[in-house]
Amino acid sequence: MKQYLFRNWHLMRWLRLSLGIFIGVQAFQTHDLLSGAIALFFLFQAVTNTGCCGVNQCNIQDQTNSSHQEEKIIFEEIKNK
Repeated sequence: MKQYLFRNWHLMRWLRLSLGIFIGVQAFQTHDLLSGAIALFFLFQAVTNTGCCGVNQCNIQDQTNSSHQEEKIIFEEIKNK
């Protein structure tokens, strides 16, 4: 668990952490519950390394086609009368 929390820190993870801390401090100063909930959401994302879509499942699957055949395109010339 400790290794999971302290590795793979990339730019977006640092951004979520800093945004969560900033919004959390602002929520504490203004006594705003909604801002506090948003701060907890960003902090949760930073600590668990998840995004809005879950565990990085927003990627598009590669659709590799083993039979790469080039189609011959036939052009037809159209003439005006």
